[in-house]
Amino acid sequence: MNTIELHKLFLESDGVCTDSRKVGKNTLFFALKGENFNGNEYAEEALKQGACYAVTDEDTGVSDERILSVENVLHSLQYLAAHHRKYLNIPVISLTGSNGKTTTKELINAVLKTKYRTVATKGNLNNHIGVPLTLLSMDYDTEIAIVEMGANHLEEIARLCKIAQPDYGCITNFGKAHLEGFGGVEGVIKGKSELYDYLKNNNKVIFYNSEDSIQVEKTGDYPHKFGFGDNGPDVSVTLNGADPFVNVSFQGNNIKSQMIGAYNYNNIGLAICIGKYFKVADENIIKAIEGYIPDNNRSQIIKKGELTIILDAYNANPSSMKAALENLSKQPQKPVTAIIGDMFELGSEAATEHQAIADLCRDLHFDEVTLVGENFFKTQTELSKFPNFKTLEEAIKNNDLSLPVNGTLLIKGSRGMALERVLEFF
Repeated sequence: MNTIELHKLFLESDGVCTDSRKVGKNTLFFALKGENFNGNEYAEEALKQGACYAVTDEDTGVSDERILSVENVLHSLQYLAAHHRKYLNIPVISLTGSNGKTTTKELINAVLKTKYRTVATKGNLNNHIGVPLTLLSMDYDTEIAIVEMGANHLEEIARLCKIAQPDYGCITNFGKAHLEGFGGVEGVIKGKSELYDYLKNNNKVIFYNSEDSIQVEKTGDYPHKFGFGDNGPDVSVTLNGADPFVNVSFQGNNIKSQMIGAYNYNNIGLAICIGKYFKVADENIIKAIEGYIPDNNRSQIIKKGELTIILDAYNANPSSMKAALENLSKQPQKPVTAIIGDMFELGSEAATEHQAIADLCRDLHFDEVTLVGENFFKTQTELSKFPNFKTLEEAIKNNDLSLPVNGTLLIKGSRGMALERVLEFF
């Protein structure tokens, strides 16, 4: 079964599915394999549940003409997505970066969908499987696709670009994320810049922040770029304040967002920049950004009586943790406290980076900070108001987390820490 034949069957289907538990009627099931599962074992079940075909790469022992054999199911999914992208020839905007990818993607989509019929990455399905699924969700009505790309090793973004073939792209920032996989900050910059490399090699458009020295250096004198910033080259976007919500102005307009933290200036700026490039009316840009409310544990604001909780427990790395803590220190609602958890995938830099965050907490003079995780447990704080525990369960058992009843509380840690569980104890 080659890609062109598979694409014909795809066009006659109601979409693709990679989870046999979620197979719908007339869907094309791809029997992917992972460390703990083998989709080939569920091909027959997927057909029984209504799949029109099941794409497999192992002998399933089932005699059914609806089972389509290929050499590699994952590769077939990726080839199909790339072919479908060429077939529809819809403009694709791709974005990557160390922090803020999903928020920026949501903001860009909110702005563009006021004028265009868009398709955007769902949640953070931004890897070698998620990118193909996003592209395969495009149809004849789609006018622009917004594709988020994630990576934790070199050459991953380059591979995703071959699948998505973006016409436009942006990098939110370069930070201390996935240091273990990238081999350090320079590796992060090189890996994320693979998006720039693809765009430049194909004479496509780059959106960039003119206040980010690395972005300015990496884009250089490339002619097909469109930038924003305070007195930006193409779109002027100014940060007016973040007390606590981010307020920006652009070209005589003011936006009062519902997003906390000055670090969101960059995410908002990219959305404004791209909106202006695609000639979205200013009033629609304003309405879209002001109407966006963070959720899914990303800088999410939760009120518990007199207490304001900043729930930012979706993920964490040294760059995003530093930005979140500095933002917390500026909050007017006192006392100011935090529960922060380990940052993963830092490799040999883990001890140094966790100690640096513990030191930052001390220097910012918070009222109380609870440090949670194997790495934070090893840090030296010298302050009794900064207790540290190996696990959240241990913190709850020994300290009851000293949950505040008023003021401002930040909850932040890597996804594996699942610190949103703290909410259960209010």
